[in-house]
Amino acid sequence: MASPDSLPALAQSSDDDPRSLSIEELCFSSAMSCFEGWLKLDPAIGPKTMAYVTKFISRTLEKTHNLKDVRETLSRSVEIWIWLTKSFAAAIPSLTTRSIGPLSSLNDPDRGVTPQESTALLTKNYPSLKEDLQLLIKLMHIARNLLVVPEPEIPQDLCAAAQFDEMLVQTITLCVNVTSKAYDGDILDESARHKLTEISELYKKLLVTCLQQAHNWIAKNDRNKMTFWYTMLLDDDAGDEDADDCAMGGFHPEIAKAEVLNWIERNSRFCDKARKLILDYETNMASRGLPPGNLVADTPLAWNWMPEGSVEVRADSKDDAKITPQWREDVQDKFERDRLYGRVSREVDMWWLKVRDPNYDEWVVPMPTVEFAQLRTDNCKATLVDRYAHTFRQEDLDESARLAEGAPEPGYSQLEEETAEDYLPEEDADDDESYGEGPMSGLLTEVPNILDPKQIEALHMIVKSCILDNAGLALSRAGENLQKTRCRMFLAMICGRSLLREILVFIAVWEKGEQSLIFQLTTQIVEAIHHSALIPYAWQSLRIPKDIISPAQTVLLRLVNNMFRVRNADPPPTVSKEHLRDVKLLHFLFIQFRSRIVPECVALMHLQAQIRNNCCDPSDFPVDSWDMERAKDGLQQFLELLTTVNELPETRAYLIEWEAAYELLTLLKGLEAGVPKKPLVEPPSRSSQRPSPNSSTAAQADDEELDRGYDSGDPPPPPPPPMQEPAHKFPWAGIKGQILHILAGLLQPPPGRSSPGNPEVQAQIIRHNGIVSLLNCCVYDDHNRYARERVQICLKWLMDGSDAANNFLRELVAMSPPPNLRPPPATEGQPSEPGPVQTLRIDGVAGEVKVRVKAGPAPPPQLTPAGPSSFAQAALPAMAASAAFLGEDINTEHNILPPIQSVVPSVGASAAASQSTRAKSDELLRDILTLADEAARLAMGRKPDADETEEEDFM
Repeated sequence: MASPDSLPALAQSSDDDPRSLSIEELCFSSAMSCFEGWLKLDPAIGPKTMAYVTKFISRTLEKTHNLKDVRETLSRSVEIWIWLTKSFAAAIPSLTTRSIGPLSSLNDPDRGVTPQESTALLTKNYPSLKEDLQLLIKLMHIARNLLVVPEPEIPQDLCAAAQFDEMLVQTITLCVNVTSKAYDGDILDESARHKLTEISELYKKLLVTCLQQAHNWIAKNDRNKMTFWYTMLLDDDAGDEDADDCAMGGFHPEIAKAEVLNWIERNSRFCDKARKLILDYETNMASRGLPPGNLVADTPLAWNWMPEGSVEVRADSKDDAKITPQWREDVQDKFERDRLYGRVSREVDMWWLKVRDPNYDEWVVPMPTVEFAQLRTDNCKATLVDRYAHTFRQEDLDESARLAEGAPEPGYSQLEEETAEDYLPEEDADDDESYGEGPMSGLLTEVPNILDPKQIEALHMIVKSCILDNAGLALSRAGENLQKTRCRMFLAMICGRSLLREILVFIAVWEKGEQSLIFQLTTQIVEAIHHSALIPYAWQSLRIPKDIISPAQTVLLRLVNNMFRVRNADPPPTVSKEHLRDVKLLHFLFIQFRSRIVPECVALMHLQAQIRNNCCDPSDFPVDSWDMERAKDGLQQFLELLTTVNELPETRAYLIEWEAAYELLTLLKGLEAGVPKKPLVEPPSRSSQRPSPNSSTAAQADDEELDRGYDSGDPPPPPPPPMQEPAHKFPWAGIKGQILHILAGLLQPPPGRSSPGNPEVQAQIIRHNGIVSLLNCCVYDDHNRYARERVQICLKWLMDGSDAANNFLRELVAMSPPPNLRPPPATEGQPSEPGPVQTLRIDGVAGEVKVRVKAGPAPPPQLTPAGPSSFAQAALPAMAASAAFLGEDINTEHNILPPIQSVVPSVGASAAASQSTRAKSDELLRDILTLADEAARLAMGRKPDADETEEEDFM
């Protein structure tokens, strides 16, 4: 072999060579030839030669970054692509043996290398691994750069002809196998741990570069996209046909695999310029036995460069004439049958017709009624403990599935039962994968668990590039949108669904915001799934039986919400396909909200109330705080989605039509019963203020300890961590505020009017006894700050123009005994005497506060005009007096105001109570009117007499 110093001279040899190599081609080819020998130890390469190899590779990388002409020259060189393939073909077995054991042990569990053995290999081979990985990273960078040229289809075809794409997949596999192992760094010393970390980071860097090269290779190239998709998704699903058949729409991976391969072969024609370059190389270089040798002939692409007649050509002609797909069962030859069909895969098409949104063509699944939701909630309450007590044994599946599906009680409409269950799949005992609890399907599925947000961007860009349906995209000869077909393949494969789940969970794990690139790319992926009407299917595939809503489902909701929020800035016309598609998605999600989310959350709240009232033992609560957090996160995200939908009158109308107020009020009632209100201030108890018998000794010891702390200069010890409340005391913080915000939006007047409130929603709230639920939100609750202010808006719009709401409140007031906290007025001319000590319940302060009422002349009451019109504008006040005003006793045990009881008086009783009350002193009547007038001013935004300490923009 020639020495590196003589390499440039080779450029002038072979005078009969019709194509002279550039100096960059020659140096880079020679360097890769030496690198191959270094890896194979044939011939033996010394350190001085490897220094030149590293130098040439580094210079080539720098030139491909900065010089367009060099990049384009190398990208059109068949020799370069073959040398790149040969370099990685030599490197992968060598690296595998030095990192995770012999290649023969990879697929043999009995001969596999343990993480401890792999750790020993990595630390032992650290110097050589570091050197080789650094060179491979540079080579992959060069391969990535060579695809960034004005005509990328030329190097894309050359890359495929040299089978560098196969080396790419093998390199990704190696990187994943090394970096996904659970290495135990605690047993290593500092030096070994540093070596292990450095090698792991180099493998990650190589993995990232591989993903970037893959993205460039598939860009705007449907054949390469389909090849990559087939390799990464379909090839791994071949053995899962039986499991997939029954559970996921009857999809048969083996049939789809054959059809996709046939499509790739029919579309195997290279571009003319790439074919010319390959033919020139085969004729003038490979045929003469010059390195790097011939291209592989055993491939469906080989007809592009093989002599005419030597292989069968099954690629479609260059004619771009449109064809009409036809499926001919009578045609025996599978390839010919698929060619007549013209599309990628009939198996994928038939699967999609089965699993897409049932309402895709027309409305066939109606919205479950409120009565169904009530039965579903009762069912969940009755079976809550039993549902979580089982571990989903096979013999329990039939009954648990029926309960989880929300099967209605006997006598309910059969039509509604069937249509509701169209959206409620069977529970699957094997659903609970991922999250570190089981094996994951597919090579790419492991990547989100290896890389960080900056490293993983290329993976998201690959998925987006393969499935996003961009406007103006050209259709195939058969009229097929190949982006949509790949999107359907994505969800049809177990590997694709696993990858989607990990991509979604990645956002939650890394807490990525809406401005991050990862979040935006994932939103576009969800948009692509939405275009194929497959979000309902994706939602079901992400379900975990033990969770009310899984983390992946919660993130999916967040992305859908972001998608709708973008729509709100520029909403599509109500007659457009885009609007109808969005409405159908909203329809499906609200079915989930009504049939699953609300009933199961309310069932948990109901059990919390049972424990709170000492009707159940806390040990009976079936879930832990982590499960409660997941349920709350999902519920919050659903409410965020409803808030976004509520902003536009066009979509708000659907929430009103579906009677969304019922679910919101049901949640308010559940929260009121299950969660005690948290006061703003917790006064110290009297017992804690009394000195103990040894208090002086203890105080002296504390002083001495404090003095020692100051003298020593040490900081005081940190406070102990807060104790976590048990799960049955989970507060569901913030949920009430979201609900009240949505209700206020629903109660707004119809578009174009400023008054009165929406009569349809007013009627719904009254029908479901929602006034009582709203009044119970008037009392301060530190779990739901600003809920008081939001409920004032709700009450204002509820009473605006609604005689039924006003009459209900009049009857409620008439039945309530007056508060009796005012002392008698002092006689004129007499000095005021100290009044008696009384207890007051101050809103936001736990327990009762003792005050001494100052005796003296009473100020004249502020009169307001009495009459129906004045009271019709009034909302009950959001203040501490609401409890006394409604005649409720103080609940000192739980330091909360007891909820208002929903007792609606009869007409006769109301009239008698009203006459009895009005027969009392005129002062009481004036106080009631003053209180109502103050509430009206608060609700309408006027400055109240009392100071308010909380402010927020609500609408």
